[in-house]
Amino acid sequence: MIEIKNVTKTYNGAKKAVDDISFTVNDGEIFAFIGHNGAGKTTTIKSIVGILDFEQGDILINGKSIKKQPIECKKEMAYVPDNPDLYENMKAIDFINFICDMYEAERKERIEKYSKMFEMTDNLNDEISSFSHGMKQKVALISALAHNPKILIMDEPFVGLDPKAVFDMKEIMKQMCKEGK
Repeated sequence: MIEIKNVTKTYNGAKKAVDDISFTVNDGEIFAFIGHNGAGKTTTIKSIVGILDFEQGDILINGKSIKKQPIECKKEMAYVPDNPDLYENMKAIDFINFICDMYEAERKERIEKYSKMFEMTDNLNDEISSFSHGMKQKVALISALAHNPKILIMDEPFVGLDPKAVFDMKEIMKQMCKEGK
């Protein structure tokens, strides 16, 4: 469960990007932000995952504060940013394993499953620098899913993906919901 309680985030001490926002996302739910550019969607997401600090309120991940227990919170989630900045000089499989190592996760079967699903199996030993934006997005998704997170947070995850990958991601999200994630 994600609980956002009266969160306010300002930039330069003046411009409010997020103004006293509160909401709850229960286990097994899919929640989406829809709004115009500059509405605070990405700022809120980056606050939830602990990338950005905020001035007021609190964000709880399964009852733990992202401010007070950031490591414990981050262990429960995976984050796929709107623009996957990956280590370009790494092979895709090395990057995926690097991410899984941070979570000390068993991963072999999930890497095989998601690589096959996203049609990336033949590219796992290629350098990320040779990939299109969509292929980089698939690597980011595989690395996020491979450690079996309880919470998956994505910021514009479908940008650059082909229609099949979008469909597959929708099916993955449905399955995660059925599992109470």
